[in-house]
Amino acid sequence: MASCNNIHQEEITKSEPTPLQKHVMFFDIDNNGIIYPWETYQGFRKIGSNIFLSFVASIFINFGLSRKTRPGKGPSLLFPIEVKNIKLAKHTSDSGVYDSEGRFVQEKFEEIFNKYARSNGNALTAQELDDMLKANKQPKDSKGHVAALSEWKILYFLCKDKDGLLKKDIVRGVYDGSLFEQMAKEQQAKKKK
Repeated sequence: MASCNNIHQEEITKSEPTPLQKHVMFFDIDNNGIIYPWETYQGFRKIGSNIFLSFVASIFINFGLSRKTRPGKGPSLLFPIEVKNIKLAKHTSDSGVYDSEGRFVQEKFEEIFNKYARSNGNALTAQELDDMLKANKQPKDSKGHVAALSEWKILYFLCKDKDGLLKKDIVRGVYDGSLFEQMAKEQQAKKKK
């Protein structure tokens, strides 16, 4: 009987990462399941962020998420984020595209564009993004709203096209974890030119 339990435990341990885990795994530079501020910084630099944004983002993100992803552990001045527990850091006033377990909710993703992408059904303008953030803001939820605002504004800043549109496939890539790898490859190619 013990061997059956061990097999079941191995299956749980080796399960496919959730989309939310994939979203943050890019920043786990050494692939040890823990993201430190210097790894967040390196990740932002790899995707083309300037030094200032990378520094501020690394402090803001790790300070904000570390305690939430380390239940039962004391505070750490290194502000590590545990990838396996990233679902615990899900904030309020968000789009709802990740459920409480960190799974992707297709209906909520489509809802973003069905509700707010008025000028182009497959992209968001700056104003449409602001409208969505305002609609998602929950009463008396400044922390969640600041987190959502920061995430979306950084995404818009880094990924809008020449017409100021944040395209649906870009947003999808953020949620499924593929965008950051793609951006890093594009930045690497630019450096080789």
